[in-house]
Amino acid sequence: MAKKGQESGSTRRMIMTLLKMKGPLTIGALAEELGITEMGVRRHVLQLEQESLAKTKVVRQAMGRPMHVYSLTERAEDHFPKSYHNLALELLRELDHGSGLDAVNVLFEGRRRRMLAQYTPMMQNRDLEQRVAELSAIQNAGGYMAEWSKEEDGSYVMREYNCPIRQVATQYRKACQCEQHLFEELLDAKVTRSECMAEGGQCCRYAITPVKKEKTSENSK
Repeated sequence: MAKKGQESGSTRRMIMTLLKMKGPLTIGALAEELGITEMGVRRHVLQLEQESLAKTKVVRQAMGRPMHVYSLTERAEDHFPKSYHNLALELLRELDHGSGLDAVNVLFEGRRRRMLAQYTPMMQNRDLEQRVAELSAIQNAGGYMAEWSKEEDGSYVMREYNCPIRQVATQYRKACQCEQHLFEELLDAKVTRSECMAEGGQCCRYAITPVKKEKTSENSK
């Protein structure tokens, strides 16, 4: 049974690869390329359509019946290898080599300021726990696989189990520093990182403690 599932997955993958490299294609053309029946191809293509990975278009011909051709959707692009981190690293290295590390750091600081301006409105009129929960949701939306918990002493812990910029952060630690400072600004709290994936940790772990506000008193007359 497992072997059948593996074969099915392999056929689906080959169909997606053909549509990527040679598409749009008809069911007949796919069947010919794969050496299997059109019925078998149609079953796989239908499943790809149900998963929003493939789409169909009717092409009218001068003679004969309209022809159905299939192509991949934008969502299917996520199933093919990407090397965005390699491009980002190459660009940062070029900037580092041409203008120095300070220029790279300015770039990271600019990113931090933009993110601060974007997310600050989401933190307004909220207590610390609500801000921690909101920050965790923001990080999850960015693919960081974040979770948070409250400690017995009233502090909080947030863990990130995935780092989409890990390759960049490993070489340029300013990325991690800016993230920590961003958290402090958004949470209006003290944020301490005790574990980091860029340093070989299993996760990025942040301890979050409230900042003690100094009480102000009116000057006695």
